[in-house]
Amino acid sequence: MKLLNYTTSYFSAILLVLLGIWAVIFYLEMLDEIYDSLDDGLDNQKMLVIKRAKQDAELLQRSQFKDGNYTIRPIDKNSAISFKDFYRDTLMYMQNEDEYEPVRLLETVFKKDDEFYKLKIITSMVEEDDLIEDLLFSLILLYVGLILSIVLLNNLILKKIWNPFYTLLQQLKDFRLGKDQKIETVPSNIDEFNLLNTRVEQMLGKSISSYNSQKQFIENAAHELQTPLAISINKLELLVEKEELNEEQIELIASVLNNLEGLTRMNKSLLLLSKIENQQFPEEEIVDFNAVITDLKSDFEDLAGHKEMKINLKSTTSLKYKMNKGLARILLSNLLKNAIIHGQRNSEIEIEISAKNFIIRNTANNGALDPEKVFSRFQKDSSSKTSTGIGLAIAQTIAKKYEFQLTYYYEQKHTFQLRFPR
Repeated sequence: MKLLNYTTSYFSAILLVLLGIWAVIFYLEMLDEIYDSLDDGLDNQKMLVIKRAKQDAELLQRSQFKDGNYTIRPIDKNSAISFKDFYRDTLMYMQNEDEYEPVRLLETVFKKDDEFYKLKIITSMVEEDDLIEDLLFSLILLYVGLILSIVLLNNLILKKIWNPFYTLLQQLKDFRLGKDQKIETVPSNIDEFNLLNTRVEQMLGKSISSYNSQKQFIENAAHELQTPLAISINKLELLVEKEELNEEQIELIASVLNNLEGLTRMNKSLLLLSKIENQQFPEEEIVDFNAVITDLKSDFEDLAGHKEMKINLKSTTSLKYKMNKGLARILLSNLLKNAIIHGQRNSEIEIEISAKNFIIRNTANNGALDPEKVFSRFQKDSSSKTSTGIGLAIAQTIAKKYEFQLTYYYEQKHTFQLRFPR
């Protein structure tokens, strides 16, 4: 959810609660004012009716509400002395509505010529159901109006205020180390945004500097390590060619050569791993994985032939993805090479390609491997002398770089599955 929408949802929830509380308070206050107004009107009518009754004796015989809004009937002295004015709500049949309607009733007592009389006065009042319905309808309109105002405010005013932040966010999203990109910040009148721009520029400057230093170190390390290794291997090969060496000396030198060649392979693998982790493969294109694995199958057929192994490729659809082509080849090459090196002699390697999956299976003498350790560095089979134990770690690093899911499981065969994102 975007930031502006997130704040709008919060405002909507808070407004709903506040309007609910305000509506209850407003309703109670409004009812109190209505009752005060009705009661004041009843008091005024009481005074007028009593004044007229004292002047016109015929009014004292008015015992029903047939043609008016009050009744008068005699009451004994004892009841009259203890009686106090009493207001209450009641229902009365209204002929025009043909139903009972709520009214406000005042009961009081007055004295005329040593006789006491009880006076009842009524007045129409607002129905609470209608009042609640009108109030609820008004609140809904008010709530919708406020929400629309907030949305309009977010899109017209707040979006403009937050423009420097979103501009910076978009540039950071597109930023890639190694592409000589620059972040162009937007000046703002808001101190926090200016501070954010300054800190981001400082952090990116340090990151770019560290990246360039690491890149230079890796390039220097590759040269400084590979050169003496190559010279040592070359000199040992020349030494082996001399005829005065006996068989034991030749075997010793061959052992040293094997170790140096293994060290060379490990050095190249570690340097490749460092380059991948430091994002030194920025170039990307649409890679056809069907074509890549077909080429690799041809390249590795001789190696598989030495172990009398067959590589079966089954493709149901074309699998393409945007990434660095060199890394795609290394990824599939490491998986195929791992299957050949650790596969059982005179067996088959099965490769399946579907819309979003690449699966490779091989048979081995050993049982299931530990899924948590199989992609760890220097995790290798002790029976393999040429393995550096880094191939699967490199494959996993490439997979994570492009958000692939590289997993291992065992179902009668060792299976590595590469799942591509949608």
